[in-house]
Amino acid sequence: HMSTEVASYGDIAKQIIDLAVSGAARNRSYSRLADFTDKIGNRVSGSKNLEMAINYMYKAMMLDGLDVHLEPVKVPHWVRGKESAEMVQPRSKNLAILGLGSSIGTPPEGIQAEVLVVQSFHELQRRVSEVQGKIVVFNQPFVSYSTTVLYRAMGASEAAKLGAVATLIRSVTPFSINSPHTGFQDYQEGVKKIPTACITVEDAELMWRMSKRGEKIIVKLTMGATILPDADSFNTVAEIKGWQHPEQVVLLSGHLDSWDVGQGAMDDGGGAMISWEALSLIKDLGLRPKRTLRAVLWTAEEQGGVGAQQYFSNHKVNLSNFDLVMESDLGTFKPVGLQFTGNDAAQKVMAEVVKLLAPINTTKLEPHGEGTDIFPWMEAGVPGASLHVADSRYFWFHHSEGDTMTVQDPHEMDLCSALWAVVSYVVADLEEMLPR
Repeated sequence: HMSTEVASYGDIAKQIIDLAVSGAARNRSYSRLADFTDKIGNRVSGSKNLEMAINYMYKAMMLDGLDVHLEPVKVPHWVRGKESAEMVQPRSKNLAILGLGSSIGTPPEGIQAEVLVVQSFHELQRRVSEVQGKIVVFNQPFVSYSTTVLYRAMGASEAAKLGAVATLIRSVTPFSINSPHTGFQDYQEGVKKIPTACITVEDAELMWRMSKRGEKIIVKLTMGATILPDADSFNTVAEIKGWQHPEQVVLLSGHLDSWDVGQGAMDDGGGAMISWEALSLIKDLGLRPKRTLRAVLWTAEEQGGVGAQQYFSNHKVNLSNFDLVMESDLGTFKPVGLQFTGNDAAQKVMAEVVKLLAPINTTKLEPHGEGTDIFPWMEAGVPGASLHVADSRYFWFHHSEGDTMTVQDPHEMDLCSALWAVVSYVVADLEEMLPR
């Protein structure tokens, strides 16, 4: 019965796909993203730019005829300031750096110290007697983002425990053209805070080779980073109200904030735009599902899902009314399938739903929906889904000056929007909520 019910949406799914991929909405999510990121630029938590971005999206989604409102959130406000690094010995060389989020600054005159290069936390522990008073350079190889990012997140505190005065961490990327990548780092409770920045793969390897030859390396680091009091921000929410069960919700999302480099086009302008676009496609076809379709554009995701955590705290009282939570935050390149977390019965339903995506050849349902912003819901037992795209190049550009519109492709974004709209609409319109 359930598979027959889902299969009956074949025509509607095809209409949505045709509208997005070859119809009047073709290239629209890309155009929207380009207009947004070209006008606003990057938009780090607490910044004027992020405020402008929220106002821009609020107005744009209102003009699109959606129900829009803002939900206030307090967010961290870290400001990079001027920063530079130079190797002064064994030769003079400029080092491209990006300070890490929440890092403290150096004294105004900077920190000049000898360097200790290590390739792992294990090596750092082994060489504990050499750490005192040094700038520790981590030259960890890239294994995978989730494994290697621990160096960026914890490198400063791990080195500070042993007496380091600063850390420079090899950027977390499999590919580099001398580009540093920023990101969040977490000072541990009760550990002295030391300045921390990412350097390029090339410079990390250079210093590692020099140190292997026994050359003494001295680096001068200057960082004007400051932490200001928490700022006011908003999660931006747009809806198509359900006609039968308006209180029940299928939530689609991406985050509106970015780091303060590049344009934040890929991370996560694309995810925000396809979440708006999905609602636009449904509205353009004159469709209205039984349940509410809600697009949430999160704030301060890059600081550890701050906006999403506050949203969860405010709405978890209605946990039983959340049908499915969806997040796109690994790029909007060519889609390959949908990742899903839910029980066996829910997986059976979703496996039927993705069959409707046959016209764009993305009928794969994969395990493990993921995303910083939907994680609290999934942990509480709400089914969760994330967009899986051909993302092998995602970390090339991630959190760097390279995250611009140039990495985006309009046709690929159309395919992502179509998938996002079909899945969210059909789940929101089925007789029953997803089993859990």
